[in-house]
Amino acid sequence: MDSVTSVLGGPGSYPISAVIIAQDDEIRIAKAIQSCRLFADEVVVIDGGSKDGTVELSESLNCRVFVNPWPGYAKQREFGVERAVHDWVFLIDTDEIVSDELAANILKQKKVLTDPTAAYAIYRIGDFLGRWLNHGEYLVRLYNRKQYGILNSLVHERPEVSEERTVRLNGTLWHQGFRSVNDHVMRFNKYTDLEAQSAYLSGKPFRLSRLLVRPPARFVQQYFVHGLFKKGIAGFAVAVFWVMYEFMVGFKHYELNHSAKLAQHNAEGQAEPEKKGERSYAVQ
Repeated sequence: MDSVTSVLGGPGSYPISAVIIAQDDEIRIAKAIQSCRLFADEVVVIDGGSKDGTVELSESLNCRVFVNPWPGYAKQREFGVERAVHDWVFLIDTDEIVSDELAANILKQKKVLTDPTAAYAIYRIGDFLGRWLNHGEYLVRLYNRKQYGILNSLVHERPEVSEERTVRLNGTLWHQGFRSVNDHVMRFNKYTDLEAQSAYLSGKPFRLSRLLVRPPARFVQQYFVHGLFKKGIAGFAVAVFWVMYEFMVGFKHYELNHSAKLAQHNAEGQAEPEKKGERSYAVQ
């Protein structure tokens, strides 16, 4: 484990490495990097092969930059964590900004990071059409890499930490994820591909009930329970996008199962005449 030598937070503070995975996001990455400066002893940027100025901008902001061809979310995140100097790592994306309150609390927390088995969850709130949504989620972003690895999943990768070992920190991680409706649809298409593939590869069976129940249930949850009805057209759009997301995941899962069964059926159909041919040849 790291010796207590952090240059930030005063004597007795444990050093933290902020780790960012990036791909063609020079417009947003500077704010993400700068929001970590109060508490991070270093910022590590892992670039998947950007064609814009992401690498050059990150280097100009005194980040340690590594270029690694995109291997997938979990593997890229793990690649970055392995290249951090310090064992305590803080995960952040290029379109996220640490609030002043959160940065101050992480700085304060550095003096008491004596238990490497503890992990810290951050409250993240997203935006849509220029409005911040009023319901977010807690995500584990600060943890000790010697204790926990990254869950190897196609999508929604995260540190493998149990709820019992998680401590919630005050403050907000602002997620500026909305770029345009077109971009949103494109990313939904990519993420639903990955989630459907993950379900298929894990052997989960397709259930029609999921396709029929989850999309409308998600709308009720988002629009009424989470209060998106208070956000006008932006809130309504987000709730509808969630309906689309659930439907696309379910139907793509069905498509993968259907294609696999069809391929198996065709293979068996081709094998049968060959077996008959072999029997016929044996009789002759």
